[in-house]
Amino acid sequence: MKEINNIKEVYFIGIGGIGMSALARYFKAKGKKVSGYDKTETALTKQLVKEGITVHYEDDEKHIAKEADIVVYTPAIPKGHKGLLYYKQNGYTLLKRSDVLREITKSSFNICVAGTHGKTTITTMTAHLLRHSGYGCNAFLGGIAANYNSNFWSSERNVCVVEADEYDRSFLKLHPDIAVISAMDADHLDIYGTEDEMQQAFVDFAGKVKKGGVLFSKWGLTRENDLKADYHFTYSLQSNNADVYAANIRNKEGGYVFDMHIKNEWLKDIELNMGGLHNIENAVAAIAIAKQLHIEDEKIKAAVAAFKGVKRRFEYIIPPSEKNATVYVDDYAHHPAELEALIKGAKLLFANKKCTVVFQPHLFSRTRDFAEAFAASLDMADEVVLLPVYPARELPVEGVTSGLIFDKMKNNYKHLLNKEAVLNWIKDKYDQNNPNLLITAGAGDIDQLVEPVKEILEKMRQ
Repeated sequence: MKEINNIKEVYFIGIGGIGMSALARYFKAKGKKVSGYDKTETALTKQLVKEGITVHYEDDEKHIAKEADIVVYTPAIPKGHKGLLYYKQNGYTLLKRSDVLREITKSSFNICVAGTHGKTTITTMTAHLLRHSGYGCNAFLGGIAANYNSNFWSSERNVCVVEADEYDRSFLKLHPDIAVISAMDADHLDIYGTEDEMQQAFVDFAGKVKKGGVLFSKWGLTRENDLKADYHFTYSLQSNNADVYAANIRNKEGGYVFDMHIKNEWLKDIELNMGGLHNIENAVAAIAIAKQLHIEDEKIKAAVAAFKGVKRRFEYIIPPSEKNATVYVDDYAHHPAELEALIKGAKLLFANKKCTVVFQPHLFSRTRDFAEAFAASLDMADEVVLLPVYPARELPVEGVTSGLIFDKMKNNYKHLLNKEAVLNWIKDKYDQNNPNLLITAGAGDIDQLVEPVKEILEKMRQ
């Protein structure tokens, strides 16, 4: 890759991806000409266009940037993509997102957050803590920070907070000064083949921590003893077996107040204004990083209290209030463990409400590999609506549909519906007058339902 100062134009294949768009914004902020392709228009691609980045949606050579110095592509792009083939056949510099991140961060102090779930929230919380406190950082996030409506920002301080993605082993190209491993549950078996291989990748990631660096890992991880760094601390929601943990947790208006133990000290009355007990655990990891950087306690507490969350991470679409019988939450959960944490946390927070979950499975391979675990997680809800599988980068797999999960569920209140039918079901069958908790969850295009569902619920309330 050319020195960044010598790059004039960058083209992205898959520019609408959450990680790719952060890099696009980085190059735009550096004054480069940026354009790219994605298969569908989304709220994010529309925002990129508003920011001066050209985006097209037709796979045609006539739209691509022929003068690009580098071409960044996502591994999820099909091999037969015309633009990708053109660049390959004509000798352009082709780089994966992970290659570019490696170059950007090779001379910075890096905080890299990995894990099969939790990493987006921890990364965003950490970057927000550093920004809000005045410490400063460059942020490359895997979600949209609600405080800033972006997944990227820059700072004069040579510190990068990076979401370290395990897909395609991308995170092994990073060299953290501080690293986090939040979870090592089986996932991406289309890449790794076995759970053991995937866990080994996390062990290898821990081995990337620089000499004198720090690793924070969730207490109780499989192969915890194999995670090596010069300084290794564990964190937990509430287990005092961990080095860092929360205690004295109290509910407060859809969020929490808690205390936190770290380095034989207590940080008291931390206020977190988002739901889900798992998000307290995520906050514990982010606060531990801020303490490692010697940010003052009062600045940390003020930053946590001001944190508005991450889009589609326990995001309140209709928040709890006296006038709302129904609370509506949207979440990115797409793994059985994430669904379990989401539903369990939501039901504890709103114990008096009927919990209905609308879930869109993501990937045929994940649906096939974890159908039983998905069913068990969804059975925790009072009522469940299953959408068809969102294929993303995959072709259909014979015999693999949402029915695979549906048939394994023990919950009697379950439905198989498409998106249009879901909207009609909410209009006709959903009881708005009783205390309800509605959750939409998934990593596909279920987010397209959020505004229509919100509109229906609000009209019912009028």
